[in-house]
Amino acid sequence: MPRSRRSARPPWLLARILPALLLAASILTVPNGAGAPVGRANYAVLPLEDGRDLLGNLSGPTLVDGSSGSIGFTVEDPLPTALQAPVLTFEVYAFNAFPGNATSTVAVAGAPVLTTSTSSGAVAVLNLSALVPGQVDHGSVGVATSSSTPSGTFAVRAELTFTSNGTGYLLQSRGWFTSEAWAAATELPNGSVTLNLSRLGVSGVLPETSIYVSSAGFDWALGILAAAGIVIVGAGAWVYFRRGPGSRSGAR
Repeated sequence: MPRSRRSARPPWLLARILPALLLAASILTVPNGAGAPVGRANYAVLPLEDGRDLLGNLSGPTLVDGSSGSIGFTVEDPLPTALQAPVLTFEVYAFNAFPGNATSTVAVAGAPVLTTSTSSGAVAVLNLSALVPGQVDHGSVGVATSSSTPSGTFAVRAELTFTSNGTGYLLQSRGWFTSEAWAAATELPNGSVTLNLSRLGVSGVLPETSIYVSSAGFDWALGILAAAGIVIVGAGAWVYFRRGPGSRSGAR
């Protein structure tokens, strides 16, 4: 049975939403650690309407220091061929302290640990089962904190690799790219916005999530508002471009 496609948002609505998202992204300085350089080896580019569906229902936990939770997600095969050897990676890569909003890399004592059945650390690598067209796989990654975990929001970036019909694909979230690489691929010389996947060297862009941690007695309402800001940063471009018509050239 054919899968229905979401209708495109009106151009005027997109034009209003994107500047706000880009402004939010400029507020949070993304560390230039493992960013993907412009001009690296290119992967096959997916149409935007297919790339947007691969990783969905991404949710991060809100925790008190010393407690545990999980990151939930779904992986779907939107392509006409099977997804072979899909590998999904999550990594805690940035920290936004609250109160204070001091952004830094995640090199802080007591940072949350991502746990799977075989490993624990700042990185979780999941070797998923192959998917047939239209199939959805539900999964989760455990998150553990300690009494020394500082209050604030920990950004979690995502990466997905797989092969389909003999072709390799790589999708990454905003946190994998330097600010320079991202700007070069999302802004035209006249200042208008675009998304050039070929320039980023990836098949598509994934959403990000975050882990919010508070100490006992901390004002959760204020904390949740702070956590929402970093989620907007990580997912902003993805949310915007996921609604637009696809382009097999990788540019929009």
